[in-house]
Amino acid sequence: MTVRKFASSLALLLAFALSARLFALDPAWTRNFPPFRIAGSLYYVGSEDLAAYLIVTPQGDILINSNLQSSPPQIKRSVESLGFKFSDIKILLISHGHYDHCAGSAEVKKLTGAQYCVMDADVPVVESGGRNDFQYADDKSMQFPPTHVDRVLHDGDTVRLGNAVVTAHLTAGHTKGTTTWTIDETDAGKTLHVVIVGSPNVNPGYKLVGNKAYPQIADDYRRQFQVLKTLPCDIFLGAHGSYFGLKQKYERWKRGDHNAFIDSDGYKRYIADREQAFQAQWKRRSEPAR
Repeated sequence: MTVRKFASSLALLLAFALSARLFALDPAWTRNFPPFRIAGSLYYVGSEDLAAYLIVTPQGDILINSNLQSSPPQIKRSVESLGFKFSDIKILLISHGHYDHCAGSAEVKKLTGAQYCVMDADVPVVESGGRNDFQYADDKSMQFPPTHVDRVLHDGDTVRLGNAVVTAHLTAGHTKGTTTWTIDETDAGKTLHVVIVGSPNVNPGYKLVGNKAYPQIADDYRRQFQVLKTLPCDIFLGAHGSYFGLKQKYERWKRGDHNAFIDSDGYKRYIADREQAFQAQWKRRSEPAR
């Protein structure tokens, strides 16, 4: 075996090991977390790290993210402990088509009859249960129950229910249809711009250069960062609690600081950090072998 072939084989083994470690079930994904009102009609109903959000309106509610296949009972308990009915969920949205954010969608639809709305580029993945994902099509650990999509969304589409208007922003790269959601909430007479980041992360094993299954992946990441930097943000949220410091901010919230989640500067720092990480990985993977 040549040195170059050995190095290539070693790189593949390392990527596999990193991927396996990444997708081993993180205990924080299933650990209970207290549900609470973030602002206006927006509530947190997820676990310690897998974020789920409830938007309450007089005409029914919107749920963002169904999380793991095992998550719907946890989300249901959180919704009901806040005094709302799980059956009032009329619309289901997701951050992107990975099992840790959409595997519970079939069960949520079964229990509530909610209309499932998904960004167009992620629809084939969601409806196949991950079996045609550009990266994980052959990885059974990443598969989930296939779920029919009722409404196909496109970049800039709005989802309306009652007095709530949620806007879908295509921020592809992590998946082809990764979606960042924005909504304005009124709290104490003040309008607050809420951003729920889909995912700006480059997973271990992602091929940013010469990716035949996703040729435009690097360009999509670059466009994502351009979009994220233009979104006005007062309240910074995301698909994972770790994105926006959920635990730390909740501790402040518990102590009476109900502005704990207002963090425009934290949002800007996070996006800048993730863009820098992407650029570093792209540069490293685009450099010619020596």
